[in-house]
Amino acid sequence: MNVKSLGYLRIASTDIARWREYGTAILGMMLAPTMPDDGNVYLKMDERPFRFAIIPGAADRLLCAGWELAGPEEFDDALDELTAAGVAWELLDAAEARARRVRAVVRFSDPAGATVELYHGADLDYAKFISPCGIPAFETGFNGNMGFGHLVVPVKNLQETRRFYREVLGFGDTDYMHFHFNPDPADPGQGLYFMHVDNPRHHSLALYEEPGENPTGCVHTMLEVKSVDEVGYCLDRVQAAGIPVISTMGRHTNDRMLSFYMLTPGGFAMEFGCEGLKMDWNGYTPTVSALPSIWGHKFQMAGGGH
Repeated sequence: MNVKSLGYLRIASTDIARWREYGTAILGMMLAPTMPDDGNVYLKMDERPFRFAIIPGAADRLLCAGWELAGPEEFDDALDELTAAGVAWELLDAAEARARRVRAVVRFSDPAGATVELYHGADLDYAKFISPCGIPAFETGFNGNMGFGHLVVPVKNLQETRRFYREVLGFGDTDYMHFHFNPDPADPGQGLYFMHVDNPRHHSLALYEEPGENPTGCVHTMLEVKSVDEVGYCLDRVQAAGIPVISTMGRHTNDRMLSFYMLTPGGFAMEFGCEGLKMDWNGYTPTVSALPSIWGHKFQMAGGGH
């Protein structure tokens, strides 16, 4: 299977008005002009009709991530591969596909219990992106082919989930880190795998070993802009609005992202950054990083992660 990019998130919210304000006035995304007025909040950042769909719900939680395949042949092959791997899947109907502005979409669960969607044939609406905060553009590649950013999810069964994404979905390893938050030498610590798909982003997914319960289903997600000034402007907006800053500004080791982390209305973190590496995967050897950041990234509350 050859996944191309991280296409969208569907997020349940107990207060979508907060997400509307946060997504536009803080993140600088725009309300999607070509999406229906159906009670959801759709946030747009590039040529795609939307990247985040915020849906009223009884709890604040990541509902699913949508991953893009190249076309109908690849989609049919993916269904065969899921079946061969013993994965139970559901082909969503035409109305559900239209709601996501794609041609076809299949839904299933990964070994950690997270809902995954694979799709092909995403619309390009070409509606001009006009950021309410004056952001010229987000870093998403040509026609959004690098995806909107990356996603970090909590998993209890780290190795099993990694094998699933590698062996069934075809993701590649990029980097591994191991953290010890307890001075007890018997503490096994927590692992973190960074994984890439078929685009130059250093990682589109990371799997974070989290033994406890995470009710949001998400550690953090990331948006990338094209200049450090836009990161700084966003940090100013966050501080002026009184939004908790989970991590100070810093530069990561493995992807060189210059970023900070903030709390979202969904209870998980948002990394907002620039200057992430663009990788050539030909002949790449996965790395093991002993340090998450070259400088900065002082975490001030739980829940951020890399």
